[in-house]
This record gives sequence, structure tokens and C-alpha cells, in this order.
Amino acid sequence: MSSYDTALSADPEVAGLIHQELHRQQSTLQLIASENFTSPAVLAASGSVLTNKYAEGYPGKRYYGGNSIIDEVEDLARDRATALFGADHANVQPHAGANANLAVYQALLEPGATVLAMRLDHGGHLTHGSPASITSKVWRFVAYGVTAARDDPERPGEVIDFDQVADLAKREQPALIVAGSTAYARTIDPHPFREIADSVGALFMFDAAHPAGLIAGGAHPSPVGVADVVTMTTHKTLRGPRGGAILCGADLAKKIDSAVFPGLQGGPLEHIIAAKAVAFAEAARPEFRHYAADVVRNAAALGTALAAEGFRLVSGGTDNHMVLIDLRTFDAELTGKEAQEVLDRAGITLNRNTIPDDPRSAFVTSGLRLGTAAETTAGMGPAEMQVIAGLIGRTLRTRSDEASVAAVRSEVAALCAGFSPYRDLLS
Repeated sequence: MSSYDTALSADPEVAGLIHQELHRQQSTLQLIASENFTSPAVLAASGSVLTNKYAEGYPGKRYYGGNSIIDEVEDLARDRATALFGADHANVQPHAGANANLAVYQALLEPGATVLAMRLDHGGHLTHGSPASITSKVWRFVAYGVTAARDDPERPGEVIDFDQVADLAKREQPALIVAGSTAYARTIDPHPFREIADSVGALFMFDAAHPAGLIAGGAHPSPVGVADVVTMTTHKTLRGPRGGAILCGADLAKKIDSAVFPGLQGGPLEHIIAAKAVAFAEAARPEFRHYAADVVRNAAALGTALAAEGFRLVSGGTDNHMVLIDLRTFDAELTGKEAQEVLDRAGITLNRNTIPDDPRSAFVTSGLRLGTAAETTAGMGPAEMQVIAGLIGRTLRTRSDEASVAAVRSEVAALCAGFSPYRDLLS
């Protein structure tokens, strides 16, 4: 009996659910772009006794006693983060990327200040000023978007419209410009944003929630040293525990730290901070650079194979870990919602997503978003991406035939059996 089984033997109901979720993750395809498989070392730190300690404040400046070891844990995480990304300062306490973004706004902006950020329906994030987010209720957000789609395969469009960014910045005079996205398959170069921000006297924040691991692995240009502040999550391409972090220069360290605590959060999750430290160390190893390159290579292979199945790739392709597809060229009647649901039944987990200028609502959508970080961690390569694209196409073509969908699920399970991320866990 494993230590997990032993620990949960007093609560078989919860233990059973954990076992079921482990089986789901190992027997179905995980293609959600914001998910990954952590290492057993990250899992162990996340479930450690560090969860028992209250540690409001920062190393050397806690509001509770008994934090000498906790201080070492958090200092280790901060030191590893700054070394990994080449930053002056790191705050590793944010519970999530959304918390990190909110902390930066609070640290750098007065209420009502103008912020220029990416449109949600063009790939931006809720915390980039969506009406559903508290960010839009405290600050005034102005949205930029992507260029129009083109038929030219050499210049397909649907990339960040820097002319629009510059024009809006000149007209609106924002206090802060935000780069970064949640559904954008191309490289985001931080330098044009820096130039535009400087031209209007704005600060520049780069939300690296999605490409953080690609940045660490050298597969995406680093915004550190270009942007005033960089926010990130630690659980996507960085392959760590669920959480966030903020990188900045020494000049902004005090403001950022004060905004996180006591500005927004109470006691930090030191067990998760320890797991972040593990992830930062793993990402600093030479093999992680190979992993990051493989993630990008797999996304390109998946995109090419999906295009061959009849799906239109938004922006004509991908430079990172994700593929955004327009379903309408495959089947004009098929919605993202229906596609997500039938693919889930076939054992293929991904999410519906709006595409630029989507005629359908965010709850229905005309597109899907796929990511390759998790299955690359599991060991899959371009050959498997080709198979996956074929399974997706077959499932959606025969979606009204439950026997066909069930057959695909069996093929998915057989494929996943050869690429188990946790073969020995809970066995």
C-alpha cells in the first residue's frame, strides 16, 4: 500500500475520488493548454507538513513565530526564481496568476487609471479588463486586438496589431500597458510593447502565465528586463504546482510585496511555495530546455495535422504550446461547446474557445483551444500528435454515432497506456 493510500485509508470516499481522477488523467488525453503533469517531487512538496504553518509576512518579517525553516523555504523559492529568469526580485506568494495580476495593478495604479490590454475575444485574459472581472470595476481598461484574418498563407493575419496598440496608447495615454494572453498561438515579442509604453510614459507589464515554462526553457523570448513587471503561473508550461509568481526590478520590489501582502492575501501557502521551489529547480536543468523545445515542436505537428483534417488554424499556425482552431471550415454547424462535450466522451480533454470576431458567445464559441504541454511531459511526440488529430477529426465527423465515439475512447486509452505520467503512483 502506498503512502497516499495509507494516509487516505480513513476516508475511502475521498481516496476513491482521487483514484478515479488519477485514472482519468492517465487513460484520457490531456490537451488543455493551461494544464500539465507535475513531477512526483512537486506532488510530494505540495502535500507536505508545510501546509500546517501560518506565515503571514515575508522571510525575516513574519507576524507569527516558528518560521525560521519556513523562511528558508521561501527564500529558496525566491532565489531559484530570480536565478531561473534573471530577475532582480521575485514574489512567490500569489495563490494564482489572477492574484498576481491584481497585485501588480494595485501596486502600480491609482483607482480609475487607464490600462491598455488585449481583448478577451481576441485572446486576452479575464484579468485584462473583462467586465466579469473586478479589474474592470477598479481600473479603466481599453482593449487592443489582432489584425484581420487573411487568405495569404504567408501572412495569415490574426496577430497582435501593433499599429492599433500604438494608436490607442497615443490617444488614451494609459498608465500601464499589458502584454500576454490566454488564447494566442504566436510568439509575443515584448520589445514593441516596451517602445510603445516608453513613447507615452506608461509602465509595461508582461503576463507570462502561459509561456513561463517556454521562457525558462529558451523557447520563447524573455520579457524579464524588458517589462517593468512580469507575472506568471507556475502550473502551465512551467510544470509546477498551481500558483503564481511576480518578477520585477529592485525599484518595484517593495510596492509589489506590499500589494500581495497585506494588500490582497493573508497567509501564504508555504507547501505550494516549496513545490514552486522544486519546479524552479527542475526548470533550470538542461533537460528542461529539450522539453520546452519538444512542446513547441509537438504543437506545430498537431496544428499541421489538424489543418489536414479540415480545421482552420487561427493565425495560420503556432509558435508556442497551443493551437487555436476555427471549427467552421470543418463543419459550419459545429460549435465549440458541442465539440468539447463529444470529445470529452471520446476521452479527449480540451476546451471550447472564442476565436477573433467570433459570431457565437463565449459559452458556445466557434473554436477550440488545444495545448501540448501535458502530453509532451507524458512522453508523446509528433507521431502521436498526428494520431491525436486523426482521432479528433473522426470523433467530430461521427459525433452522432455513440458506438464510434466509444471506439475512439478505446483507442485513446490504448494510446495513453504507453505514455503514463504516473505509472507507479497509487498502484
